[in-house]
Amino acid sequence: MNAKNTKTKNSESAIISLYMDYVLKEEKIPKSVYKFCQLNNLEEEEFYNYFGSFSGLHRAIWTKFFDSTHELMKKNKEFQGFSNKDKMLTFFFSFFELLALNRSYILFALDNERNLLRSSAQLKTLRTRFKEFATDLIIEGSADATIKVLRKNPGIFSEGAWIQLVVLLKFWIDDDSPGFEKTDMAIEKSVNTVFELIDNSPIERILDLSKFLYKEKFT
Repeated sequence: MNAKNTKTKNSESAIISLYMDYVLKEEKIPKSVYKFCQLNNLEEEEFYNYFGSFSGLHRAIWTKFFDSTHELMKKNKEFQGFSNKDKMLTFFFSFFELLALNRSYILFALDNERNLLRSSAQLKTLRTRFKEFATDLIIEGSADATIKVLRKNPGIFSEGAWIQLVVLLKFWIDDDSPGFEKTDMAIEKSVNTVFELIDNSPIERILDLSKFLYKEKFT
């Protein structure tokens, strides 16, 4: 999804693109839905057919990022045969590639978000969708000993995965390396480490460690 790719004006994706384009050019949120619609030759009804407010639109943008990533992965015929670790790696790499195409908007949207884990309302729906994806990795994954243990409480794994995503998001925001190569290395190392720890440590300890690292570095 890219702010420059606009389809028909009466589609959800098109309204999102118009909004992203507006905030990038004006460097501010529109004062009202009415004003935004007037500037883009939209009827207010068209906007409210998809979003109840700008806050709802903000959440929808992150949902689109997730949905676009998930659809891209499903198009890969080999994806279903991947291990759980490789599925998670594929998601992270694909997700952050998409974010890179929309980096200017994301930097604007998260500029005042000091604690993404606790207070970011715009990430609320993304959190739900991503945790569902992480839970599915456990419920529908391979049946080795580790997965059987995690199946007893997949919510713990999904919460840990969400913390990992937020930490990587903050890392990516601060990453100034060419092609965000440091983020790529961080993704690979963090996912590999988490799955290695899962094989050798109680999952509760991994969750506690993730929370501690986030608190120490990002709050």
